[in-house]
Amino acid sequence: MRFTRARLNRTLLLRQHLLERTTLTPAEMIGHLVGLQAQETLPPYLSLAARIADVDPHAVSAAIEDRSLVRVLSLRDTVHLHLPDDAVTLPVWAAPVREREIKASQTIGSAREVDRAAFSAAVHEVLADGPLPQRLLGAALAERFPDHTATQLGQVARVAEVLAQLPPRGCWKPTGSTAVAYDLADRWTGLPLAEPDVPAIVRRFLRAYGPGTAADVTAWSGITRLGPVVKAMDDLEVHEDEDGKVLYDVAGAPVADEDAPAPVRLFGTYDNLWLSHASRDRVMEPEHRRLWMGVNGAQAMSVHVDGWFTGLWRAEEGRVVLVEMVRELTRAERAGLDEEIARVEALLAR
Repeated sequence: MRFTRARLNRTLLLRQHLLERTTLTPAEMIGHLVGLQAQETLPPYLSLAARIADVDPHAVSAAIEDRSLVRVLSLRDTVHLHLPDDAVTLPVWAAPVREREIKASQTIGSAREVDRAAFSAAVHEVLADGPLPQRLLGAALAERFPDHTATQLGQVARVAEVLAQLPPRGCWKPTGSTAVAYDLADRWTGLPLAEPDVPAIVRRFLRAYGPGTAADVTAWSGITRLGPVVKAMDDLEVHEDEDGKVLYDVAGAPVADEDAPAPVRLFGTYDNLWLSHASRDRVMEPEHRRLWMGVNGAQAMSVHVDGWFTGLWRAEEGRVVLVEMVRELTRAERAGLDEEIARVEALLAR
């Protein structure tokens, strides 16, 4: 099959449950999407609300507290909200990505030279009696490695080890401090760390983000050298885009019509919807990416109209504030935006 850009856009929205909201549970959706980007607290809840008909943010928060959802550093070396099985496998797979951060991080500095085996043993020793805030974790490690600062060593621990970020971090409207605290991910989940089945991960990616290329899987995960893995998967279908580029897909995956209606959606910061393809143009015009992305990261959250990035918004005191729109909306589009704003403000009020 030949996929035009319009068909790729609508097919991505279809597989992301963004053409029509679904009745999947939050856990089922998180499993389907292979995690939600969760660097900030609000975006995972917005990601779910954009895709699921009725999301109770307090129930999602309770799942973080009861460990049926886990916050952990994984894809692209960023914090994601995962199912427990993914929380103990995807970070193992993504270890090379974290190693790149250790080598490049100015915060870590000279601590990157610490003996890694001795350091790992020290982290396990320090956490033997239970979780610790990052500040205390770093301080305890500095007693064992006095040539480096607590801040440096805390950052090495955060990146080098597979650690779960504990609640109330990431919970919905928590009371008290939300300072980062860590526990060993295998102890927190009760599951052993394990190498994942990489072809199975590729298939999951394609079901939610495909069709795509090995470069797309790399953009989504941060893992390189996936071309041979994808080419060796003889169960995949082979298609092409309008430029003749080869696209891979799982057999029987749904494909959308080019003109399928795409309702307005409001997303949080860094939704994987537009961070998971090498060209980053399935839902955003290249020139608009500069508007969204500032020097130090995203400028604001995003408005998508008719399936495409159309503007920026912020949440201020429980209200949706439009920051900038890239074009005028039709009367019908404005009505759709008003309806979606009302839904998001109802969520923010819960």
